Amino acid sequence: MPHRHRQTRAVGAAVAATAALLVAGLSGSASAGTAPSPAAPTAAEALRADAAPPALLRAMERDLGLDREQAERRLVNEAEAGAVAGRLRADLGGDFAGAWVRGAESGTLTVATTDAADVAAIEARGAVAEVVRHSLADLDAAKSRLDRAAAHRDTTDAPVRYVDVRTNTVTVQAVRPSAARALLDAAGVGAGLARVETSAERPRPLYDLRGGEAYYINNSGRCSIGFPVTKGTQQGFATAGHCGRAGASTSGANRVAQGSFQGSVFPGRDMAWVATNSQWTATPYVNGAGGQNVQVAGSTQAPVGASVCRSGSTTGWHCGTIQQHNTSVTYPEGTISGVTRTTVCAEPGDSGGSYISGSQAQGVTSGGSGNCSSGGTTFYQPINPLLQNYGLTLKTTGGGEDPGEPGEPGGTWAAGTVYQAGDTVTYGGATYRCLQGHQAQQGWEPSNVPALWQRV
Repeated sequence: MPHRHRQTRAVGAAVAATAALLVAGLSGSASAGTAPSPAAPTAAEALRADAAPPALLRAMERDLGLDREQAERRLVNEAEAGAVAGRLRADLGGDFAGAWVRGAESGTLTVATTDAADVAAIEARGAVAEVVRHSLADLDAAKSRLDRAAAHRDTTDAPVRYVDVRTNTVTVQAVRPSAARALLDAAGVGAGLARVETSAERPRPLYDLRGGEAYYINNSGRCSIGFPVTKGTQQGFATAGHCGRAGASTSGANRVAQGSFQGSVFPGRDMAWVATNSQWTATPYVNGAGGQNVQVAGSTQAPVGASVCRSGSTTGWHCGTIQQHNTSVTYPEGTISGVTRTTVCAEPGDSGGSYISGSQAQGVTSGGSGNCSSGGTTFYQPINPLLQNYGLTLKTTGGGEDPGEPGEPGGTWAAGTVYQAGDTVTYGGATYRCLQGHQAQQGWEPSNVPALWQRV
């Protein structure tokens, strides 16, 4: 591992117990004249992390080794940590080198920077500061060079590449280390930026041609529904691109005609959506343990280290943690980029299924290795790029209405638009900067949700 200059500061233990420090850091971080009103919701309230359904909590208890109170506190802490990290990312600018949570209850937020002068500002928001060599922008640029080099090479022996903010490196996971080193050389990525991790894993898409439940493609293959969506008045659902090509027909678990694929990308990305017929209605729920409804309130991206749970037609509910965003993985069919790597298990037939953190949609199951008996690693296609690519609106309990006209009530913000961290909009005569990636919805106007937007 390359040498890195590291500087760490401790924070109060009360963070793990109550998330009070994170809440205080969030509410106390706004500049003069821009602080949210006393009635403004906390991040946990806005993202409904404080109202998790029993099915999700039980799965977290089983898979993460938590009790009920720990699971509840973890979801609240993760929501608040995401908001604090978003504000710090905006404040640090080019110095920002990533953020992650840790601890059984995600009670500690670490924010990395390339400038030691930022330590005081990070600590003032209730986070641990870590000074590192490379900015997140530099790591992302190196990862892009690896992806370009991989497009012209056989990378089956070096199938996984990702930006690892916790080690401040671009990591190549390889069956043969020599294959990883050859790829790094071809991309011109030096040892100071990169780390090679030896692994026997050979990820694969998780479809199942043996038939089963959930939904069927052309009366043959089986995958799992991701998230219900709308496009105008058309209803449907998001799923994985490797499950079917545009024009392929689908039927439900009951074998009743359902709809057809309207768009599909695989490899490159792993995204698709199915338009359903009038017999099928999009609901703002994920099928939880025992058939219980788990609400989907939005699509705010969870930070590295956060808990995430998956629903699939083969193995049901399983939970784990987010390991890395911005991952590339090579399957036998080709390479996909921009996916998220997790510790959640999955098996064939789970493909396309839902990943959710608290009540926030994260993505649809792509592939992985291992199984739910011995454990494994899985990758999901993030939901926000999928929604943006096809112009879809996520069905949510927080509204989920189709997009309104831009500029209501005066400005460029619009419900239904997918915003990324750093994007700016105008609303109500003021300018706001996006703190966390999400799809906008009515009720999440910039002036109402300081966890997602910062007035500038």
